[in-house]
Amino acid sequence: MTLFKNVKESLCLYAITDRTWLCGRSLESQVEEALKGGATFLQLREKNLADDDILEEAKTLHCLCKKYKVPFVINDNVNIALKSNADGVHIGQSDTTCIEARKMLGNEKIIGVSVQTLEQALSAEKDGADYLGVGAIFPTQTKDAEMVSIETLHTICNAVKIPVIAIGGINEKTAPLLKGTGIVGISVISAIFAAQNIENATRTLKDIAMKL
Repeated sequence: MTLFKNVKESLCLYAITDRTWLCGRSLESQVEEALKGGATFLQLREKNLADDDILEEAKTLHCLCKKYKVPFVINDNVNIALKSNADGVHIGQSDTTCIEARKMLGNEKIIGVSVQTLEQALSAEKDGADYLGVGAIFPTQTKDAEMVSIETLHTICNAVKIPVIAIGGINEKTAPLLKGTGIVGISVISAIFAAQNIENATRTLKDIAMKL
């Protein structure tokens, strides 16, 4: 897959949107700050907007990501990913299955899967996932997610051949604790989008991620 020619570079700092911290600003402007700061991958995550609104947002952010040559995926919604021509989709354990998503999207699109156990990780890899998001590794208020130990994260990284990123409560203080686990990158929400200076916060996290 062309977007994964350099896995470490593509998945190093994986940003996930959250409009909780917009504070009157546009999501587009915040995302561009993150891209300027060095975010290497973007996921659009919207849980409370109508599909038509998500689609328009997806088209806008996809164009922005193309400008910065950063892969862009949609959280959960395969139909929006298709209609917006996004680079792929990220699905959870209760969403569309990886096999179904692959049938809909084809082999050229990216499919990421959230997992919490070794069994889930092996199953997702077998079903054709391109990468795994493992977590929540640390406590987080951003989303309700089952906790995963660093030991389990390490076990998953050693067991699969596809790239693994860590998610959940990751910031500049917790990220260094993941060194040596085998991950290729970190996934961040509030540590980027809740920051007063998104560009600087992203740059700091990118520097940390590159050393993991």
